[in-house]
Amino acid sequence: MNTRERFQKVINFEKPDRVPFFEFCPYWGPTVDRWREEGLPDYVKSHRDFAEYFGLDYCTGFNFPFFTNDCPKMPEGEPLLKMDLDSYKEIRKYLFPEDAVTGHLKAVERTAKEQQEGLPVCLSAFGYFWFPRMIMGIEPHLYSFYDAPDLYHRICEDQVEWTLKCMDQLFEYFIPDYFCMSEDMSYNLGPMLSEDMFDEFLLPYYLQISEKLKKHNILFAVDSDGQLEPMIPWLKRGGVRGVYPLEFKAGVDVNRIRANHPDVITFSAFNKLAMSESPEIIEAECQRILPALKAGGYIPSCDHQTPPAVSLENYKLYVKLLREYCIKACE
Repeated sequence: MNTRERFQKVINFEKPDRVPFFEFCPYWGPTVDRWREEGLPDYVKSHRDFAEYFGLDYCTGFNFPFFTNDCPKMPEGEPLLKMDLDSYKEIRKYLFPEDAVTGHLKAVERTAKEQQEGLPVCLSAFGYFWFPRMIMGIEPHLYSFYDAPDLYHRICEDQVEWTLKCMDQLFEYFIPDYFCMSEDMSYNLGPMLSEDMFDEFLLPYYLQISEKLKKHNILFAVDSDGQLEPMIPWLKRGGVRGVYPLEFKAGVDVNRIRANHPDVITFSAFNKLAMSESPEIIEAECQRILPALKAGGYIPSCDHQTPPAVSLENYKLYVKLLREYCIKACE
């Protein structure tokens, strides 16, 4: 079996020869700096290089670019948008480029070729919590649900229309194995918005996306940091079938999700804090996630980015042990 075949087996709750595992997030710069000092070769640079060096599986992908090349660059944390429709009309020309697919055909064709070679493909895009926050700024975005609801919906209407059009163009070249929508709408104690707000401001656009994905049998997954478990029923109503990252420190439990939502596909969940500890603690973490591995519908990885406290030796041990448990789960 190749990686894509294993991936498809898992997300369809079938048993592969072993569970695939790959790191969904790139490595922190300080982590890589430490590993260089500990012997990581200089030629290991891209995310795929890291996968091949460590013996991980690899998932390729394509990201929709949401901004034109001439979009003004704002200082970090500064909003691109003032909280009114006129301001949005001013910046609209810098958003949702018409050539998001056609202007990046080399990347599109490379991704299609990698899929044909046996790699699973992720299509990534910003979601309807994440993107308005990007252009509004963090605090104005949270106020906008109350102070500028019409503006919020106008942005999302433009966003979903453009995203669906981009999908139609991209699907002429390949059909991704899953679609990941970046949201980050939870913190360590739970969601940053209420269920009513989700239903009013996000759900209509999720349903349009999920309708498109269902036609092509593409898994719809959402990336939201923090404690996301309370949101899972909301997401499911929007057609979402996969969630990650499952951050242990935020109290997320992959086995509890599996028990409460046996139809939801889960990713990541390996406690990154255990990775810097003793071999016994690393293996105990493998034991913790083993029930989910056996149950199916779960692809493991570090529960977010590997922290700098993890030595090169420990990371190699983590990969070795996790591979053994991915095989054990299918025996």
